[in-house]
Amino acid sequence: MAGSIAGSKGRQGRSVYNASKAALRSFARTWANGLKDRKIRVNLLSPGPTETGAFADASEETKAMMASLILRGTLGQPSEVEEDALFLASNASSFVNGTEIFVDGAAAKV
Repeated sequence: MAGSIAGSKGRQGRSVYNASKAALRSFARTWANGLKDRKIRVNLLSPGPTETGAFADASEETKAMMASLILRGTLGQPSEVEEDALFLASNASSFVNGTEIFVDGAAAKV
């Protein structure tokens, strides 16, 4: 499942969006428990500000402000999110279940 750090960070004026992303975390945990007998794992991947098409029309000022939320000072790249999605889809993550993985450069934590 794909979520967003918005489920962990409250931004003014975005309560419904933030709540919908927080609900995904509950779905992942509940579904992981409900699907355990079928050996289906469910996890939530929550990216932070990532340089995707969503930033195509953004000003440099907006991009810089979003990048300032990330400890390394740059927006995430789609390939960085893809690598973690591939990890969750692989056998390397066989013991990862019912959790949320943040791919956000610590933007949700600081």
